[in-house]
Amino acid sequence: MIDNLWLLALSGLFSGLLAGLLGIGGGTMLVPFLVALNYTPVQAVATSSLAIVITSISGSIQNWRMGYLDLQRIGLLGFPSLITVQFGVYVANLLPSRILLTAFGILLIINLFLGNLRQYLAKEKKSQNSFNISPTIARLGTGGTVGFLAGLFGIGGGVIMVPLQMLLLNETIKTAIQTSLGVIVITAISATIGHTNNDNVLFPVGLILGLGGLVGVQVSTRFLPKLPDKIVRFCFYGMLIILAIYTFAKAQNY
Repeated sequence: MIDNLWLLALSGLFSGLLAGLLGIGGGTMLVPFLVALNYTPVQAVATSSLAIVITSISGSIQNWRMGYLDLQRIGLLGFPSLITVQFGVYVANLLPSRILLTAFGILLIINLFLGNLRQYLAKEKKSQNSFNISPTIARLGTGGTVGFLAGLFGIGGGVIMVPLQMLLLNETIKTAIQTSLGVIVITAISATIGHTNNDNVLFPVGLILGLGGLVGVQVSTRFLPKLPDKIVRFCFYGMLIILAIYTFAKAQNY
């Protein structure tokens, strides 16, 4: 671990930049990175959850200081996730490593579609819920889905939570991102507890990643939104494609 100290810190820093900018936990990058360092997939998922706890708390505190944190919205989405995240942890411990990694790669590809969907919704700015779904059901479904994926894949779930909030709850993209980061605090803590009970969390590694993320998220919540959207999207989508290809390839080794 000592030999990879700076590599771990830089990886955490980059995941923190993504967390503050896009309202995600950073697990989409951390899990493949940890697998590349020869940790088992379930250790990567569990340790990513711990790092995301630190990153999401840091970003949410910054949003709170700036007056952008709505605790009611966070609570309504976070409550169902507390239940489903443990189901995700349970399934992650049952799945063979090859299947877990392959499923994670598929999730990365789905994120490409969801990113484009989020962009479309932000431009449309629809004033009505086109699906006519009850807000209560929409929140339960969104929070529950994100919680399960957080436990299963070691991600915060923001890449799914943000477009679902915009699509089903008519939230603006900025509100959705800020709420997402707050909910991720809940899902990541719950997932970390569940994985700790199964002895999957590598605490020194997770803490280094999390501290790097803490710095990154402070930078991104303050400065990175000034970057052109096209540059941000190009870098993010390119990263997802590369990570998906690597994850699929790595899955064949198990």
